Amino acid sequence: MTVPAERGTPDGDASGAPSASAGAEPVGDSKSKAGRNLPAAIGVGLALGVSLIVILAYVPLVWIGVVAVAMAIATWEVAKRLREADIRVPRVPLLAGGQAILWLGWPFGIQGVLAAFAGTVLVCMVWRLFDHGLSATPRNFLPDTAITTFVAAWVPLLASFAVLMVLQEDGAGRVLCLMIGVACSDIGGYAAGVLFGKHPMVPRISPKKSWEGFGGSLLFCVIGSVATVTLILDENPLIGLALGVVLVVVATLGDLIESQIKRELGIKDMGTLLPGHGGIMDRLDSLLPSAFVTWLILTLLV
Repeated sequence: MTVPAERGTPDGDASGAPSASAGAEPVGDSKSKAGRNLPAAIGVGLALGVSLIVILAYVPLVWIGVVAVAMAIATWEVAKRLREADIRVPRVPLLAGGQAILWLGWPFGIQGVLAAFAGTVLVCMVWRLFDHGLSATPRNFLPDTAITTFVAAWVPLLASFAVLMVLQEDGAGRVLCLMIGVACSDIGGYAAGVLFGKHPMVPRISPKKSWEGFGGSLLFCVIGSVATVTLILDENPLIGLALGVVLVVVATLGDLIESQIKRELGIKDMGTLLPGHGGIMDRLDSLLPSAFVTWLILTLLV
């Protein structure tokens, strides 16, 4: 549901000025400066956004299934890329455990989520210890299990807060506050970065992310969050202000985390499923940590 940020390199996934080496775009080229097919990206984003709004408005519990499917695909994408880099994460228990983390939040709340996460980590450790048989010596056990734990926390655990949110009172509205806030951050950052971006934030991680883009993200996200908290949840606009500021910081850090992972793996995208966007995980980098902080702020303040 968002206009895509610039993602032309493994480390250039956020709003900012184009790199100095970028060449001129051919006349009539439909791709953005980042090398994406911008019309296709906008079309996919709008289609996803409208679908999610309809689900949340009429059948909010279906949201749990949507999250579960998206996290399964995202986990597969990450595991596939890691295995290409000779990092053997155990995909079967990671995928099964990820589903348990998400679905057990429905009947058991946060206790079910945490219990499933702990169980997933334990099973993955044992799986990786014996995945070559009882007589084989495990190789790279410690780094592989550590990265597996990271993936379990990064993808299904953070996503579980989007499930917990929809189960709360006014849950659909809370999820919309998350989605609209992150969308506003993406759109504001993209527009300000393309138009005004000159000063890189963290060039060693993401050369295209600029301070000007961050300012645009902050402005748009605060406006969107104040509007959604006020109009959808009927709450104090100061809560929306706090949510908007925190969302921008966390969403930006989420972008940077995935940028660094892709930089270390030497890849441009985690997948190719979404035209103009890359893979599912390439659209979730800012949403996953944002789901946690939105759940936390709205739980504490609303």
